[in-house]
Amino acid sequence: MRTTIEIDGVSYDLIDLPAAAGGDLVRMPYIHRILLENLLRTAGDDASRAGAAMIEWLETGRSDVEIPFLPNRILMHDTTCGPALVDIAGMRSALAEAGGDPARLNPVVPVDVSTDHSVAVDAFGTPAAVEHNMRREYERNAERYSFMKWATNTLSGFRVHPPGTGIMHTLNLERLATIATPHRRDGRLWAIPDTLIGTDSHTPMINGIGVLAWGVGGLEAESVFFGMPVTLRIPDVVGVRLTGRLKEGVLATDLALVVTHLLRRIDLQDKFVEFYGPGVSTLTAGDRAVVANMAPEFGANSGYFPIDCRSVDYLLKTGRSEAHVRFVESYAKRAGIWFDPDIDPCYTSIVNLDLGSVEPSLAGPRRPQDRIAVGETRTAVREMKTSSESFAVEGAPNDGAVAIAAITSCTNTSDPRLLVAAGLLARKARTYGLRPPHWVKTSLAPGSPTAERYLERAGLLADLQATGFGIVGYGCTTCIGNSGPLTEPIAEAMAERGIVPVAVLSGNRNFPGRVHPQLEAAFLASPPMVVAFALAGTVELDILHDPIGISADGTPVTLSMLWPDASEIDATLLAASDVSDFSPAYDAAEASEAWKELPAPATTLFPWDEHSSYIRRPPFASFGEGTRLGTYEAHPILVLGDDITTDHISPAGAIPAKGEAGRYLVERGENPSDLNVFSSRRGNWEVMVRGLFTNKAVSNLLATGIAPGSTVHAGSGKVLPLWEAAQRYKAEGKSVVLVAGERYGMGSSRDWAAKGVALLGVRAVLASSFERIHRWNLIGMGILPLRLPPDVTPQMLGLRSGDVLTIHADLDIMSPRCDVPVTLERTDGSPLIFKASAAIETNAEVEILRAGGILPLILRRCLAERPSPRRADEL
Repeated sequence: MRTTIEIDGVSYDLIDLPAAAGGDLVRMPYIHRILLENLLRTAGDDASRAGAAMIEWLETGRSDVEIPFLPNRILMHDTTCGPALVDIAGMRSALAEAGGDPARLNPVVPVDVSTDHSVAVDAFGTPAAVEHNMRREYERNAERYSFMKWATNTLSGFRVHPPGTGIMHTLNLERLATIATPHRRDGRLWAIPDTLIGTDSHTPMINGIGVLAWGVGGLEAESVFFGMPVTLRIPDVVGVRLTGRLKEGVLATDLALVVTHLLRRIDLQDKFVEFYGPGVSTLTAGDRAVVANMAPEFGANSGYFPIDCRSVDYLLKTGRSEAHVRFVESYAKRAGIWFDPDIDPCYTSIVNLDLGSVEPSLAGPRRPQDRIAVGETRTAVREMKTSSESFAVEGAPNDGAVAIAAITSCTNTSDPRLLVAAGLLARKARTYGLRPPHWVKTSLAPGSPTAERYLERAGLLADLQATGFGIVGYGCTTCIGNSGPLTEPIAEAMAERGIVPVAVLSGNRNFPGRVHPQLEAAFLASPPMVVAFALAGTVELDILHDPIGISADGTPVTLSMLWPDASEIDATLLAASDVSDFSPAYDAAEASEAWKELPAPATTLFPWDEHSSYIRRPPFASFGEGTRLGTYEAHPILVLGDDITTDHISPAGAIPAKGEAGRYLVERGENPSDLNVFSSRRGNWEVMVRGLFTNKAVSNLLATGIAPGSTVHAGSGKVLPLWEAAQRYKAEGKSVVLVAGERYGMGSSRDWAAKGVALLGVRAVLASSFERIHRWNLIGMGILPLRLPPDVTPQMLGLRSGDVLTIHADLDIMSPRCDVPVTLERTDGSPLIFKASAAIETNAEVEILRAGGILPLILRRCLAERPSPRRADEL
């Protein structure tokens, strides 16, 4: 199936998809075309069989045939690469102790790491905020960053982009992604699609320019590090047919929130989404990337937009060479992966959306799929105030006060058009003399260091600064909970009057406590809408019609007086854009002196420090204790309801000094007023296990009134911290399981949500449904995910301390989606027998479970044989 193509006088080999698929190629989803190319190029003897199965898929839209996928590269960020590097360092130590060569544990694919998840909004509203926040970032994280530098010294093909280089997905869009790339193998030069996996659930943002990628947990990425393919069933692909075009005043954010609301209503678990139809061609690459970014929020593996003129135009606008653009276009057209808006490929199912029906939107106040019209915030938060005893005070924050207004996140700051729109609204507000009330914490944290350049050139940076939205850093900040302390007026009003304030942010998630541990309500909004709500200072209004401020001459100012029109946005952006901004901006950030000055060891084995509070050798990065499968009796250590996110399971935000994790650190000499955030401590398993399920929204249904992070120990009847109860069960030789409702593990890709549960000794998680990445992470830690039957829910089971579940999960019966008998023996003697189904998708996952997890499996393979010859410097 190999053929050749000549581009600018250079001959390249490529997989001939038109020849391989024949007349069926036009019927194939573009996602399947790229997977087929990867399969035919990398799968060897299995390629023909699996390739035929992909053609057969067209008849039913479904298949149980497994295929391997070998991405070209891996993308990580600092708080997912940190735990992965601790695992690798631990495995190197274990391999050396077993007589193996630790240097064999080396990546065989290129790995890029963005240092974006640690900067916090300590300072805001001043020109010095960026410098202050970056200085504090280095002070807090120097040890962890030195550890990352150790990895660059000892691992091949491992590159870290230092603080200030922006958010990983923006970096990927503007600097790393190629769409198609030359690739030398076995002495021959190939042309291949750019593909990757990323250890962040929002990795699909790059789908917006035609690069196939999806998010995985750090554990799955580690397996790919060392040459193991991603194994998946030929995926179901849901087609979203777009028609029409967006109306005046509707932005990419509005479209993303509507798509999220629309698609969350259908089952997209382990499914891919592809956009097609004539409406696709009306969307810019920036529009598409915003929508694709929200793939985890609408529950899919991807939000793929095929390669077309908009894709290659984006490459030109972000500084890629004309020669490379010619290469991409020539290759994509010859390979059969160039988008045709007039064809209707075969899909598992189809969803239709008229872009002209999209209205200005918000999402909230608790979930990103809960779309509301922008004028309905007062109604949306009404329910949350029912228990409030606050009383209104004029000139002070009251119920519905905007505590945080943040232009944040890769989702909406990677598209310059959205930042320009925010700047134009700020400019008009400035002419009216409007500023946010004193209680609003404002911030602008762009995903790209180029943002400052084009905003400055447009004259908009000063307008944003004048309305409180000066740049505070280049990283995820508020979107992941690094929002820093609330303002004193908000903190005092909450403490003294019990007000219910909210956050308004241009991020992608708004789960209770995510943006800030004290905030239960948050609305997702476009960047200009964030500025508007900041100026209003409250969501207790109809922002479309009510005044959001009073001008200096006493004129009520409404949103319609401030909102920029599309032509104004586009003209300003055109004048502000300069293709030469991109490389210099990134080069300057990469040349960080603070990063260069960090000391780092260069040894093959990492020198563990038993006194470190950041980096500790993890017990699970070892050859392990064998499988957790089998038939056994188990106590439920936690019983949970629906929508338990990875934020609920393993927090990322500030470590409270009075919590179990905080006490552990303070007892070891750490400053109780500056314990950093959980995400920065993921290299220390002792800290992380003590933070499990401590989010105040978590309710353990084993008994009423159990504090978050606690459980009832069946043997003693005592309420204990989870980690302490787990230690008791282990000492008693008793197994434990966890029971949960729908969408267990939704949200971030963080593997600590599975690692922590594994450290509690959990052998199986029984849930009504699982989110994809977390399901794999559980398997990666050797934990069996079991789907409850539809008529069995945590509430129906009514589990209490002392109830015992017998799980029949023997090794010899385990297979993808097999039935697993479960018997419940309640303390009152009443039994219940039901069949759960193993949430296992592939035989490769069965092998991982039999090995006791992916890390023991990697170690055993590495000790037994040489790793894959595919090396990073060959790709």
